[in-house]
Amino acid sequence: MRILITNDDGINAPGLEVLSAIADEIAGPSGEVWTVAPAFEQSGVGHCISYTHPMMIMKLGPRRFAAEGSPADCVLAGIYDVLQGARPDLVLSGVNRGNNAGENTLYSGTIGGAMEAALQGIPAIALSQFMGPMTEDLDDHFEGARAHGTAVVRKLLDQGLWDKADYRVFYNVNFPPVPAATVKGTRVAPQGFRSDTYFGVEPHISPSGRKFLWITGGPQHTASAAGTDVAVNLDGYISITPMRADLTAHDVLADITERLG
Repeated sequence: MRILITNDDGINAPGLEVLSAIADEIAGPSGEVWTVAPAFEQSGVGHCISYTHPMMIMKLGPRRFAAEGSPADCVLAGIYDVLQGARPDLVLSGVNRGNNAGENTLYSGTIGGAMEAALQGIPAIALSQFMGPMTEDLDDHFEGARAHGTAVVRKLLDQGLWDKADYRVFYNVNFPPVPAATVKGTRVAPQGFRSDTYFGVEPHISPSGRKFLWITGGPQHTASAAGTDVAVNLDGYISITPMRADLTAHDVLADITERLG
């Protein structure tokens, strides 16, 4: 199996090392694992692509490349430049430091990498490690993903739905903020919404007198509705959420058609 891996935390992020180990196990001794990851952190860029300017790509080692672009850029670079059109059998994105559950999903570059792979017709899985008080003192903050990641990916490859629709299914996996030994199992869960968590801005004045704005986030340990991704993560379960890039609000199509004639 040929696997392409990427992330949004950057080429030197510890979560990418975890993902590389997972990919090596999945690919097996006769397989190939190729890494194309951002040269610098790209958290929060979503499905952004560098459409209006070029990006530099650098070979750092055998099958290991860094690109000055987003995770979606890295997937495109991997498919069409690094692999010279020899398409991967699977794209893995992550392992992100922090959860990509609930509304975080919409901002996530980790999700953006997997989404681009799906749009290219390639099976894709995004993986993220929820952080919290129970992971702070662990020697390995990615302990849960490291211990359970390979089994989850294998289960999805063997038993997951992999369709060939225009907007293909891809998967979002979040490991809970607990030690690996206390993970309760897996739950298929829809994307949740933390109703009191929003991004905002915090102004600061630099020594030169210029005003700068820092983007701020909200509390991450507020549960979403029962059974959704954030809720099952906080209950100690690995969440698996099937996703598509289609943003159509299908549930209101009939009603809005009737209203607008």
